[in-house]
Amino acid sequence: MGRRTAFLGSWLILGVVFVTSVTWPSACRAASKPITLETLLEEMVDRDTIARLPDPAYTCKQASSYDRHSTEPGSPTWWANMDRSYFVRVDQNDGRTEHVLMDAEGPGAVVRFWATWHGPGGGEFSNGTMRIYLDGQPEPAVAGPLADLISGGVLVAEPLSQGVSPQTAYRHRGHNLYLPIPYARHCKITYQTDVLIDDGAHKGEALYYQINYRTYEPKTEVESFSSEVLRRAQGTVARVQALLSQPRPFGLDDLEEEALEGRLSPGKDRSLTIKGEKAIRGLQFQLKADDLAQALRSTIIEIAFDGTRTIWCPIGDFFGTGYHIRPHTTWYTDVSVNRVLSCRWVMPFHRKAKITIRNLGAQRVELTYGRIETGPWDWDDRSCHFHASWKQWAGIETQSNESAKDLGALDLNWVTVRGQGTYVGDTLTLFNTANTWWGEGDEKIYVDGESFPSHIGTGTEDYYGYAWCRPEFFESAFHAQPCGDGNLVAGFSVNCRYRSLDAIPFRKSIQFDMELWHWARTKVNYAPTTFWYARPGASCDVEPNAEEARRAVAQKVEDIVKPRRVENALEGETLKVAECTGGTTEIQDLPQHNWSNNRQLWWRHAREQDRLVVEFPIGEEGDYDVTLGITKARDYGIVRIAINGETKIDSLDGYNGSVIAADVKLPTCRLHQGTNRLEVTILGSNPEAIKSHMFGLDYILATKRSR
Repeated sequence: MGRRTAFLGSWLILGVVFVTSVTWPSACRAASKPITLETLLEEMVDRDTIARLPDPAYTCKQASSYDRHSTEPGSPTWWANMDRSYFVRVDQNDGRTEHVLMDAEGPGAVVRFWATWHGPGGGEFSNGTMRIYLDGQPEPAVAGPLADLISGGVLVAEPLSQGVSPQTAYRHRGHNLYLPIPYARHCKITYQTDVLIDDGAHKGEALYYQINYRTYEPKTEVESFSSEVLRRAQGTVARVQALLSQPRPFGLDDLEEEALEGRLSPGKDRSLTIKGEKAIRGLQFQLKADDLAQALRSTIIEIAFDGTRTIWCPIGDFFGTGYHIRPHTTWYTDVSVNRVLSCRWVMPFHRKAKITIRNLGAQRVELTYGRIETGPWDWDDRSCHFHASWKQWAGIETQSNESAKDLGALDLNWVTVRGQGTYVGDTLTLFNTANTWWGEGDEKIYVDGESFPSHIGTGTEDYYGYAWCRPEFFESAFHAQPCGDGNLVAGFSVNCRYRSLDAIPFRKSIQFDMELWHWARTKVNYAPTTFWYARPGASCDVEPNAEEARRAVAQKVEDIVKPRRVENALEGETLKVAECTGGTTEIQDLPQHNWSNNRQLWWRHAREQDRLVVEFPIGEEGDYDVTLGITKARDYGIVRIAINGETKIDSLDGYNGSVIAADVKLPTCRLHQGTNRLEVTILGSNPEAIKSHMFGLDYILATKRSR
């Protein structure tokens, strides 16, 4: 991976000094004070700050390697997916070729840097040199191997710098840097490598990146990042690291505490009203039900601030665990192994807050534990109410959008908000029904009426801080995957992202779209929850949907994709394999291919002249019309079909440009009472085929001929 050194100006950073204190002063400051590395770090861990409109004001945008063919919303190229190795431009600098990742006028600050990579053809990454130039200076303020700077611990240790998941092989991780890089006038970030790079990395090294950065109003005083600044801030860095590693538990602050507990019969609710000028600073709940998964989805948390409902969400989705308890901890949320759901969002109100827990389900739910922590709040003209919205697309079809042609993507609008406020995070709960990746799609965020999104991403997993569709668990301060079981196979997944310095202010509106770009034509249940702060009077386009909250949660593929069944057929996956002279057989479960019962008997790794014999039962001897349900695809071979030793088809070509389920009718077959034998022999491959010689048996349908 190259040298593990990074030069900042003339100073070499060798490590980080940590202290044990976790006491933290308020980050409130007069707008006249300059923005520094320390003040940004203070802001990061002060939950009060994000609950007010920012002062000084700033915009938040994103530079990324998104495919530059995405130029016009709704056009066929809008869903272009080669989201790697695209740059702002290429600079020649003192004999070096430097690819420009970001070039932004200040005053501003880089507040999040995510990246992943691979070398040519998926090989080893070169770990080329990243340089960060500030304020037009010819020499970089930061320079060193890219991987080392972002997640190698050279600039800063975990959790401000982190590769996720630690359970994932290094080359398949997403890499995240949350150490802010402030600049007074200008910031340019470049990458240099000796490996040839072309647009989309068709030939060379592939670099995927996202850089979130703030731009402050002109004349805002910002102290630019430097080696001296980082060295001066080491104490602040250490305190922030300690806080992010162990967020404040409940019950330690001098806060007022209210209880909300009891039995909830179907259709009933329990409420608590808190009066005064205050802020909710913590929520903690525990549910008990015979079907806890359904209770987590059908039990709603609803909160009205100052007479306006701003939160309506299934309780499991609100706390980032979906409809299964998946323990994890972030800066704002916590799900414990004993099923306690906690959050630390600060939720101010001017006069009163009404918290309601509502049971929309058909079963009784016990709210066995419920605590609301409140504390003082000085309501002013920058104070905001906290909002959370939830929606679900149940059984939404993937790769079915005609406008996207062969790409099959579509943009789903998670939320559109009208008013003034700050977008602060989201979670995504879904059930995938195919054994392949569901989240190729990119986020597209439009602020204040933009015609082109100021945030356009490189993939859903990249947005959530990881990479390469990996299913492994991870948790960190601002991003988590409590469950990735459904990432590469059918199943349940939950992703979370919470924002602090990379929160997105909006003056008039914000529109958050996410592509649904699945690798399979199938159906999924897809449910995002969005979080934002807004001044009173703001509105969004997401309305409470009791019907979707009541919908039975998906636990298996058949809950979403009802299997096609061929009446009276013998399912291939249930038949006995009597002989297999080469290759292997297994049951393949892929509902997107329209197989009967969603499954087939799959024979692969065979060679020419290898033979597969499958036994099937018949109740009465006689002449039969026999239909075979088989699969055709690019890697399926040419086979001979025989029944009980008699050849019925000399040569059956299994090649097709895409995967399809096909019916093949055999000449009349004489079948015995009891056990019969279907014999399949590999003969070769179509010249256009990938020469894998596969064969798939979906079913055998035998119908006795009348005399």
